[in-house]
Amino acid sequence: MLYFLLQAIRPILVPLCFVSAWALVFLLCSSVGRAVADSVHRAGRMHQIPCANCVFFTGNYHLKCPVQPTIALSEDAIDCPDYRSHSGTYG
Repeated sequence: MLYFLLQAIRPILVPLCFVSAWALVFLLCSSVGRAVADSVHRAGRMHQIPCANCVFFTGNYHLKCPVQPTIALSEDAIDCPDYRSHSGTYG
């Protein structure tokens, strides 16, 4: 009985395997593409953190910023109200 079933679906197996293989390749490529796009977006967001250019930034591991220690070097520091650049202008 199994032999007859395999003989009946044999004409469909080759196209089905072909489509399945290309679907897997497409899913793999789209997954890698989404991961790269997400990494680029996240890196762009991290480059907006102004802490390293602030006069209050100490660079000390224990106390990075004496004014805003809880948000120093995080995404919350992007719009920091106490940011002052080294040139003396407020950003």
